[in-house]
Amino acid sequence: MLLAQLSDLHICAPGSAADLRYGSAAHLARAVAHLNRLDPAPDAVLCTGDLVNEGTEQEYARLLALLRPLHAPLYVLPGNHDRREPLRRAFAPRGYLPPQGFLHYAVDLGPLRLLALDTLVEGQHGGQLCDARLAWLEAQLKEEPARPTLVALHHPPFATGMRVLDAMGLEGAGALATLLQRHPQVERVLCGHVHRAVVRRFAGTLAGTCPSTMLQAALDLRPAGSLTMVPEPPALQLHLWREGEGLVTHTLPIA
Repeated sequence: MLLAQLSDLHICAPGSAADLRYGSAAHLARAVAHLNRLDPAPDAVLCTGDLVNEGTEQEYARLLALLRPLHAPLYVLPGNHDRREPLRRAFAPRGYLPPQGFLHYAVDLGPLRLLALDTLVEGQHGGQLCDARLAWLEAQLKEEPARPTLVALHHPPFATGMRVLDAMGLEGAGALATLLQRHPQVERVLCGHVHRAVVRRFAGTLAGTCPSTMLQAALDLRPAGSLTMVPEPPALQLHLWREGEGLVTHTLPIA
């Protein structure tokens, strides 16, 4: 089973200052074309948040148009730049988002199960897993305790060492760690948000972030570092599952 992960697409309104500056639509178009050329082809594609830049209906309409050529089934979750209700309306026809409340869902990916979490706190850069969101996750994990499971969310539940990004991290990360330690079927925690590939041991499993399809965050490990976007290559990740071998992740620059 091959799962492709895209993150931090940041699609902007056509002709806006951000659109002219970042060119995120052209980057996403290249990412979609790249995915469609892969052999073997991905069985599914997961987008881990910051799908658009301001959360407007116009941006989501443009996003849908850019994603339309994608061959593989697509699953999305919100990041801090998204807005819950416009995102829900845009992707409602795909059938996996709940009609109200948090944008959590569970998906059968053949040998794997995907649990997508909504960490959005509208108006804030940081994310949150409140008691209600954690309770949903626990209930889902209890349903299939022997099934290898991926947990996906926008905000990484660990410190990256990039202090300016860690300051806009995930409230409730400690509670998530405690919860996941009770459920050893979790193979990986898949995240976005930091515009870089970062991996860390977390709660008895591995947690990692996917680079952006747009620009990457400069690696600044100084205690008083700043957040600067740099033109490092856009990238995606491929998560390959084979029975008896487990899950392996490859980070792939987008041609």
